Amino acid sequence: MNTLINIEDVHKSFGSNYVLRGANLKIIKGESVVILGGSGSGKSVLLKHIIGLLMPDKGTVTVAGSDLSKLDENDLNELRKKFGMLFQAAALFDSMSVWENVGFGLKRHTKFSDKEIKEIAVEKLRHVGLTGIEDRMPSDLSGGMRKRVGLARAIAMEPEILLYDEPTTGLDPIMADAINDLIIEMREKLKITSVAITHDIKSAYKIADRIAMLYNGEIIETGSPDNIRNTLNPIVKQFVEGSAVGPIVIEGLKR
Repeated sequence: MNTLINIEDVHKSFGSNYVLRGANLKIIKGESVVILGGSGSGKSVLLKHIIGLLMPDKGTVTVAGSDLSKLDENDLNELRKKFGMLFQAAALFDSMSVWENVGFGLKRHTKFSDKEIKEIAVEKLRHVGLTGIEDRMPSDLSGGMRKRVGLARAIAMEPEILLYDEPTTGLDPIMADAINDLIIEMREKLKITSVAITHDIKSAYKIADRIAMLYNGEIIETGSPDNIRNTLNPIVKQFVEGSAVGPIVIEGLKR
């Protein structure tokens, strides 16, 4: 098996707030991994370590054989070209048209002309099921369409790895399921390695080859969706069943 991303004994704190306490996770090239965890569990912090926006206080994050902490800024920026990212709220630029949003990375990192960038943007929009909207502005789009435009931008530079930050947050159940189908389609069509963070159990079961549960700063269990669904770990079981009763203490909730 070809390990593409290796997170090894990663610790991270912000002042007295210890977020990661020895997280370990290997991600194999071509697989789809979902990192589950509650709000404030450190999922986004872990994702930022994978793309090199944060560096660990202790431990290592290796991507494609490179220890991110040992790369200079130029090499780190070059490595980041392997990544595409769908942000939680799509993070589109309101002052740019749809095609300009999709082609933003191409404009910054290639010598393509605007005409060529627009042609690529139209193609990527078609990949995510959107046609004829390239000249519209983000304010004219629904939440689901904005997510799809964000995904088109994420694949515009043909990355090896796609990162998804809460991809179904803020969407109704039908649109959330459509985004899940799209994530699966992108992986199968483009042979991309996918890493998603979410607390949406239904989404995790559908899009993941493997699920990792982050709790108290550590990955406490990994397994297939069926393994996680039938877990005997009381913490994981409480989380996936969505129960208020169990070892996970909800701050401020009296029992």
